[in-house]
Amino acid sequence: MGDVIHNLPVISDIRRRFPDAVIDWVVEESFMEIPRLHPGVRHVIPMAWRRWRKSLFDSTIRQQIAEFRRELKAETYDVVLDTQGLLKSAAIGLMAHGEHRGYNLQSAREPLAACFYQRRFAVSKQMHAVERNRALAAKALGYELDALPLDYGIAAPMTSTFLIPEKPYAVLLHATSRDDKLWPEKDWIELGKRLAKQGLHCQLPWGNDKEKIRSERLAGAIPQSQIPERLRLTDAAVLLANATVVVGVDTGLTHLAAALGVNVVALYVATAPGLTGVYGERNAINLGSTGERPALEVVWEKVFSFIAPKGVTSIDGNRY
Repeated sequence: MGDVIHNLPVISDIRRRFPDAVIDWVVEESFMEIPRLHPGVRHVIPMAWRRWRKSLFDSTIRQQIAEFRRELKAETYDVVLDTQGLLKSAAIGLMAHGEHRGYNLQSAREPLAACFYQRRFAVSKQMHAVERNRALAAKALGYELDALPLDYGIAAPMTSTFLIPEKPYAVLLHATSRDDKLWPEKDWIELGKRLAKQGLHCQLPWGNDKEKIRSERLAGAIPQSQIPERLRLTDAAVLLANATVVVGVDTGLTHLAAALGVNVVALYVATAPGLTGVYGERNAINLGSTGERPALEVVWEKVFSFIAPKGVTSIDGNRY
């Protein structure tokens, strides 16, 4: 999901430079709600490689792949741009008609992917993923980035039926795909209690049974906390967009909060945020790194800086 979110500013950049540009986006089916949030995307073309690869010889799957190929080939594009730089993404791009462009051999995440492009561009691997994607698109389409502000271009959808909590709230994104990325439950509980003292109800979303059980444990210890029903990405965007603050581990929804312009504190325990952490203007803060779990007090200081009433500069009498 992070890769998808990191490409949203590319759409904003292109539409600012070329207002009449028509942009289609190929994306894994489980994330297709995200590019649909951007008004600059004409058509989202979902694919299901994660699901298809498990049963490539199944007749139903083969039919779905054939339909995907037909949809992708239905248009002739001026440019087919691969911002992932992977063999998989490059190969999928080849199914589309148009001039294929992407990273050069030294810049691609998987160097052999560069062999699939007709035009290749050098982009430093030391740039944050958002700026790397923006730089590639600018070079591939021939425009300058200098005067273009960072703009993810999305907002909470008006079509969602999700009911926004009536009272001010914080969202605690405790769930992630790997156990080594988790932040200790005791710290979540203490953070939740402090937020409750500031008048914020804590929302504890979840995505599977294991995560729901953890949400229930946390809710049992955090006053006035709530567990929403399992949310679609569109509904999750509504929940995040209306929060006072979001605190989350290294997971896609934390990046989505940053893209929506919400105040977000991201916690890194097993990964380094330098090149792929949450990325925003003043609304996004990364804490921790590989093997450097963020301490509760450090997290609280940053969270409090977002929620403190104007003019308040201390936590329990301690200035920061």
